[in-house]
Amino acid sequence: MGASARPCRFFSGGPVLKRLAQIELAVCVALLAGVTGLVFIAAIMRFFGHPLTWSVDMAQLLFIWLCFVGGAKAMREKSHLGMEVLAKHFGYERRLWVELICSAIVLVFLAILAVEGFNLTLLNRERTFGDSTLSYAWVTAAVPVGCILVGIALAWNIADAWRRREQGALVYTRTRADKDAPPVLEL
Repeated sequence: MGASARPCRFFSGGPVLKRLAQIELAVCVALLAGVTGLVFIAAIMRFFGHPLTWSVDMAQLLFIWLCFVGGAKAMREKSHLGMEVLAKHFGYERRLWVELICSAIVLVFLAILAVEGFNLTLLNRERTFGDSTLSYAWVTAAVPVGCILVGIALAWNIADAWRRREQGALVYTRTRADKDAPPVLEL
């Protein structure tokens, strides 16, 4: 096997990708547990007449971050809901090109959103978040960070689909070529 025929370790879904999946899942579980715990404690405290005014704001902050980190994880695992009404009637070659073109459009949109989200984060540094003393920038920072994470996951899926196109891999859709992919949830 020549040097050019050797598969790239990064694109083989090796230990780096597995570790990233574990970290993403752990972060999502921690964020969801935080949201759930804060809402539960706030409800109990409100019942006893001692409402925690900051808990709703913190739960919202954690939920925003959960949405973006979870969205990146779902993109990488090809777990997002999709509309395949038209595309499922295409042959593989045409479907791959439709997904590649859609991916290019999505990447441009994510880049614009990341830049504008970064600008919004800078504008919101001095603003406080609800009843807390936290900067509102912690909320708006979820947008550029999340868009970058989703963009990286999408770029990974594009490169992987292109590399494995002879096996029938697609960008957004799990196919028979993905049968060796790790299970969706694993810690």
